[in-house]
Amino acid sequence: MPKRAVLLLNLGSPDSTAVPDVKRYLREFLGDDRVIDRPASALLRGVLVNGIIIPFRAKNSAHAYSTIWTAEGSPLIVTSKLARAALQKRLDAPVDLAMNYGNPSIPDALRRFVAAGIEELLLFPQYPHYAMSSWETVVAKVYREVAKLAPTMKVETVQPFYSDPDYIDALVTGARPYLAQPHDHLLFSYHSIPQRHLTKADSSKAHCLVVPNCCTTCSPAHATCYKAQITRTTQLFAERAGLAPDRWSIAFQSRIAGEPWLTPYTDFECKRLAALGRKRLLVMTPAFVTDCLETLEEIRVRGAEDFTAAGGESFTAIPCLNDHPAFIDFLAKRSLAWLHKN
Repeated sequence: MPKRAVLLLNLGSPDSTAVPDVKRYLREFLGDDRVIDRPASALLRGVLVNGIIIPFRAKNSAHAYSTIWTAEGSPLIVTSKLARAALQKRLDAPVDLAMNYGNPSIPDALRRFVAAGIEELLLFPQYPHYAMSSWETVVAKVYREVAKLAPTMKVETVQPFYSDPDYIDALVTGARPYLAQPHDHLLFSYHSIPQRHLTKADSSKAHCLVVPNCCTTCSPAHATCYKAQITRTTQLFAERAGLAPDRWSIAFQSRIAGEPWLTPYTDFECKRLAALGRKRLLVMTPAFVTDCLETLEEIRVRGAEDFTAAGGESFTAIPCLNDHPAFIDFLAKRSLAWLHKN
């Protein structure tokens, strides 16, 4: 059999909380034309990103990172390394980790695989749902780098696993101790994207945001529809966990001003739910498999502040799957099926 390996992929993080490192990271991240795809001109996008967004955002972002940074470094990187190590113990093939932006980098991982004589590679994006600005862009980057660094290497990719029964079971297993605590409501907070990205990803141009109840009306467009996929994840979780329909809802976080993004917004929902008398709130973030800035600072810190300021009493953010054994079981099962195929 050919020599095979697995590459776990995630978003990335600055090397430190120093403003220059954060600027460098933001320049790479926001300079990706699948993340910020307007204006169409690369020159004008560069002016927008480097001349407007980064100068105003870098200092605030550096402060936000400083509130969640650990002695070992970025929580996203540290925890991702723990998951990689746990998965490596379960597999009889090399497992490496790379980030789309920053370090550890995709080219460095590919060079290690080339040096080890790897002939076939399984890409395992740590994104349960398809989005142009997450799943698609990291996969596209790997294929570009493979073409340059290892053109004879065969590459396969794990597709978005938003409805995989083992993934749903892992989510429920991880959340169950928190669901057992007294609470009034469970809010599913997903990373938002521009509404325009939904229609851009719909090859039919006749379903997303066009058909009534488009997210729950069966369509081939759902293969690349972020909102339909997060809706399906939530429905399956609710069914598997036995949630009452009036005890949970969906919201969207991490928006950028300038155009319509998916709603309702998480910060608004935290305030609204508190005002409705939902005094004990659970929040989980299934778009992320690893805790990061968006879950630790935006939800656990600012989300809790919004909720309690509006009259809420108890706010609990359910951790991401991180290196939970149930999640490692899921990663191992999918990886082993590929590694041992003929």
